[in-house]
Amino acid sequence: MPKKAVNPLYDALLKPHTQNSNSFLILEDGQRVSYAEFIQLAGQIANVFKSIGVNKGDRVLVKVAKSPEALATYAACIQTGTVLVPLNTAYTPAETNYFIADAEPALIICDPDEETSISKSLENPGTHLLTLTDNCSGSLVDSIDRNTAIAETQSCSADDLVALLYTSGTTGKPKGAMLTHGNLLSNGQSLVDCWAFTEQDVLLHALPIFHIHGLFVACNVALLSGCSMVFLSKFNLDSIIDSLSKASVMMGVPTFYTRLLEDKRFNENLTKHMRLFISGSAPMLKQTHMAFEQRTGHRVLERYGMTETNMNTSNPYHQERKIGTVGLTLSDVLVRIRDTDTGQCLGADLTGAIEVKGPNVFKGYWKLAQKTAEEFTDDGYFITGDLGFLDQEGYLTIVGRHKDLVISGGYNVYPKEIETVLDAIDGVTESAVIGIPDHDFGEKVVAVVVKQQSTSINETDLIEICKTKLAAYKCPKQVFFVDALPRNAMGKVQKNSLRQQFS
Repeated sequence: MPKKAVNPLYDALLKPHTQNSNSFLILEDGQRVSYAEFIQLAGQIANVFKSIGVNKGDRVLVKVAKSPEALATYAACIQTGTVLVPLNTAYTPAETNYFIADAEPALIICDPDEETSISKSLENPGTHLLTLTDNCSGSLVDSIDRNTAIAETQSCSADDLVALLYTSGTTGKPKGAMLTHGNLLSNGQSLVDCWAFTEQDVLLHALPIFHIHGLFVACNVALLSGCSMVFLSKFNLDSIIDSLSKASVMMGVPTFYTRLLEDKRFNENLTKHMRLFISGSAPMLKQTHMAFEQRTGHRVLERYGMTETNMNTSNPYHQERKIGTVGLTLSDVLVRIRDTDTGQCLGADLTGAIEVKGPNVFKGYWKLAQKTAEEFTDDGYFITGDLGFLDQEGYLTIVGRHKDLVISGGYNVYPKEIETVLDAIDGVTESAVIGIPDHDFGEKVVAVVVKQQSTSINETDLIEICKTKLAAYKCPKQVFFVDALPRNAMGKVQKNSLRQQFS
């Protein structure tokens, strides 16, 4: 008899549900997609991959609106052993072209409105291009043969890649973080246990599915536990309030919670049946925590993760949730704090560099072996670039970042990319981009600019130019003009000083 395929993620997330008639997705129009129907759809998309010659290890770049078909494309990548490359739909054509050139995908799935521009930019004539809209149309859907049996599952190991997610530091081009079957599976299993998920839960899902929070954290936890998801296309206040009555758990970014608190309809009665609110992707302000608990009686559970590591820590479900911390280390993860100068491991309440190790930590950066080596210690810990401390009870508090990353509304914003755009504008001498605390977004992007004396350029001009070059969430929300940027003796701009001044 032929040997059965072993595929860690498929076997854990999808295979147990092939005959499951329970609802997996509850859509905005009331339509329900069962587990069995979802897996059937994923298998049909997997057949499309195979019919056009997309094979194990090939990259499948996806830049489409959130939909059941888009999520099923992730499942099809798991089944076929291909590597999902999800992109933010807000990326400009120039940004998209960079990711295509770097990832070298065998297949691109995009919105029909972008098909022509992407097609013209392709350097590899062998790259396949399919389209998908948010209302279940496009050439991908047209290519599905509903009468064909589900494709056979590709054998994969825990070390095989399943996703390539782009991230970046404060300098240089975005880097592709290589995530494996083992990374995603171990983390999903830890979170199901940590957050006490069961098949009785209904997860309110209003996050995008092009990054780890909405895709891997939320969806993998749902699949592993067998629960349902209220699958909203995006965060809409009315939709969230209407959907809360159907849910038991909500995952979101701090912006979700600040928006809810601004609405008088959001109260204890509306949330009395909920068992858990989870927040991540950006720090939640203490006043938001306190206002939320006062309004609803629920204390939001914060956790800490990164593109390269998935989740590392979480406030506990049953024990105390400490406001201002990101909780305890997950069961199969190691977290340590080291002195940034001496490398010495630090004890409780001492601030240093946060380093993590475990099966959740990524394989490395795509085509960047040297950069990968630089980001790991000799004993295998990943250097996160974040600064923090562990208290006497093991709760982690993040106090800042080595890298000047700004996290606004749950999205990573890299100052160097924006500074490059600003510095190229006529009338700008130099710029520094920082993040400052914001009630709504956690942090907002702010530009501090030195302009030439002869120019009449103003704040509105700079913001509008940025909007033509960058995704909207990257654009500065405010611009401050100064005579000179503060620098240290080595000539490095002192962004801490700027943050203090403009916060």
